[in-house]
Amino acid sequence: MEVPSELQYSENHVWIKVLANQAKVGITDFAQCELGDIVFVELPHVGDVLQVGEPFGSAESVKSVTEFYAPVSGRVVQVNELLHQAPAKVNDSPYEEGWMIVVELSELTDLQALWSSEQYAQTYGV
Repeated sequence: MEVPSELQYSENHVWIKVLANQAKVGITDFAQCELGDIVFVELPHVGDVLQVGEPFGSAESVKSVTEFYAPVSGRVVQVNELLHQAPAKVNDSPYEEGWMIVVELSELTDLQALWSSEQYAQTYGV
């Protein structure tokens, strides 16, 4: 299971990559494995405001429907439109083509609650 060291992680299996005052967000390799084959992804719209810990989207797999929880607060500035036509990109490439949204950070202190790759890997045994 892949846990890239340059990313930060939430306990809810969401990763973020901080890019200045923005963060690219997706779900972890562990999460996509647990979900199974993803057949539909629901994401917020550009301009939506997210609050840390609140749902920002969901995925439907052959097993279940799962909500994703925002790891940071901010305004959505980009959505990965590719996932509407090819939701399996989350399974195939969770850290590259399967990213979900880009958020303009409103609370930099949110980053302090995120985990390093080592913390995430140790907690979930990956």
